[in-house]
Amino acid sequence: MPDYVSEETVETVTGTVARAGGTRRHELRLPADAAADFPDGDVVRVVVDGSEYHAQLRHTDSGEPVIRGAYDSPSLARDPGSATNRLAAWLDAGPLEAGRSVHVDVVEPGFKYGVRAPGESATYAAPDPPDDSLSAIAESLGE
Repeated sequence: MPDYVSEETVETVTGTVARAGGTRRHELRLPADAAADFPDGDVVRVVVDGSEYHAQLRHTDSGEPVIRGAYDSPSLARDPGSATNRLAAWLDAGPLEAGRSVHVDVVEPGFKYGVRAPGESATYAAPDPPDDSLSAIAESLGE
C-alpha cells in the first residue's frame, strides 16, 4: 500500500451534518446502506482538517451510522465527558452547517476515515496493515 492515499483513491460516503436530537451539538449522519463500512461501537481513527483523532462509531435506531465527535485519544472517544470535541470545533469554525452535505472518505473500513467538505481535497497517511500475529495471540487468549 502506498504511504499516502488521496480522496480520489478511496470510497467516499456522502452524509449530512445534523443536530443531535434537540441539542445544539452536531453529528454526521451517513446513509444506512453504508453501515457495513462503519461498525457500530468501534473506536476508529478520523482525520478532520488534516489532523488524526479518534471517534466511536454509532448507529441510529434506523441503522444509519453516525459520527458524533472526534477526540484526542481512544479512551476519550469512548467516554468524552468534558473533552474537546475536535469535530464540533471544526464545524463551529464554519466549513459546514446543519443540513449541508459532508464527505466521509473510507480510508480503511472499520479503522480509518477522513471527514471533509464537498469539493475539498484530502490526502491521508495510509494505515499500517494490522499485525496478524498479534491478532492471533489476542484471539488465543480469549479461548
